[in-house]
Amino acid sequence: MSGRDEIGVGLIGLGTIGTGVAKVLQRNAAEIEARLGCPLRLVRIADLDTERDRGVSLDGIRFDSDAEGLIDDPGVDLVVELIGGYDVAQRLITRALSAGKSVVTANKALLALHGKALFDAAEKGGADIAFEASVGGGIPILRSLREGLNANRIESVRGIINGTTNYILTEMERGGEDFEVVLKRAQELGYAEADPSFDVDGIDAAHKITLLAAMAFGAELTFEEVPTEGIGQIEPIDIDAAAEFGFRIKLLAITKLHREGGEPRLEVRVHPTMVPASSLLAKVDGSMNAVAVAGDAVGPTLFYGAGAGELPTASAVVADLIELARERRRAQVGRVAPLSYLPHTMRPLPLLPLGELEGRAYLRFQVLDRPGVLAQIGALLGDQGISIESLIQKGRAEPGGSVPVLVLTHPASEAAIRRALDGIDQLPDVAAPTRFVRIEEDL
Repeated sequence: MSGRDEIGVGLIGLGTIGTGVAKVLQRNAAEIEARLGCPLRLVRIADLDTERDRGVSLDGIRFDSDAEGLIDDPGVDLVVELIGGYDVAQRLITRALSAGKSVVTANKALLALHGKALFDAAEKGGADIAFEASVGGGIPILRSLREGLNANRIESVRGIINGTTNYILTEMERGGEDFEVVLKRAQELGYAEADPSFDVDGIDAAHKITLLAAMAFGAELTFEEVPTEGIGQIEPIDIDAAAEFGFRIKLLAITKLHREGGEPRLEVRVHPTMVPASSLLAKVDGSMNAVAVAGDAVGPTLFYGAGAGELPTASAVVADLIELARERRRAQVGRVAPLSYLPHTMRPLPLLPLGELEGRAYLRFQVLDRPGVLAQIGALLGDQGISIESLIQKGRAEPGGSVPVLVLTHPASEAAIRRALDGIDQLPDVAAPTRFVRIEEDL
């Protein structure tokens, strides 16, 4: 970065994820600079297809098919590899690392098979290799294991880490359809590839659990050593039986370290698994991913989010770029931002008053069991433009007694709800202050 007040990024591979990386770097440029202290700029792209429109502006970015020239370009400080595969990707990553340029990759297959060689190359070149996007898409599971949970002795890592198989199993359960029927629909919707074996046979999950085992336990292994079974043999009768017994079937990737009795032994496996229907992992549906990590100090933790997709995966790639760029800045200026943002970029932000919040609400009224009470409450709510979605009266009261009335409202401003409640709580037939609970929808 000598002589330049920016960190230059070279991107090899402008497919779906590469396009997402370009979008995130451009869209969030100001945010990234505020966190990093200097611009993180995409300066060069290499891809065999230089003609197709990706729907992202490439103005000011050199774009050609010369990946080796990109790596050797002195304006490129950090390299992103997103072409996938083995031989070419390994050669390019090794070239960059040998030149002392740190690399970000999402290539889980390459790392799960040739990770040791690449990590050795990084050490010899005095560079780093970052690969958060290789497991869990936008879920920061690798960084959490490496940094947030590194004070723990990890006990187990178990996860739903392939969105295609989770979508198929979810749809089989919902509709009672056969595997082949749901697989075909998944292919039509773009959830599954034309050749789905990589996903449905468990190979993708085996790649990922290999990296998780390395991160959690320091285990040196390749994915070929992982016992792996796919979901192709699961039928609707198995899913129905699981439900009858209180379980759901998920394709789980599991790793544990057995430390008892002599030399530690590693447990690592991928296969369809019945999990209790009440468990958090059982509630992960569709193409979503989740990883449960247990540590001796922190206890059980759960990481949940989108496991694939252009922008979630690009988010992880750019997060790695920022982390590598921070290390460069640390070497130059001796410190990085303690609060993610640099101190001089921090500013006071006005707080949104609660009265401006808009949403549905739960209201519990304690009212005397007399005719006309509900009409009075409804009128006061209506005066403030608040409509009722549902209403339940719980039981009947003894003469002179009161009963709870439970109401769900349609969306309304909190200020309007408060004004209505001020009037309602003054009614002679309301026996206690109204209980008001906000409803948060986007969870």
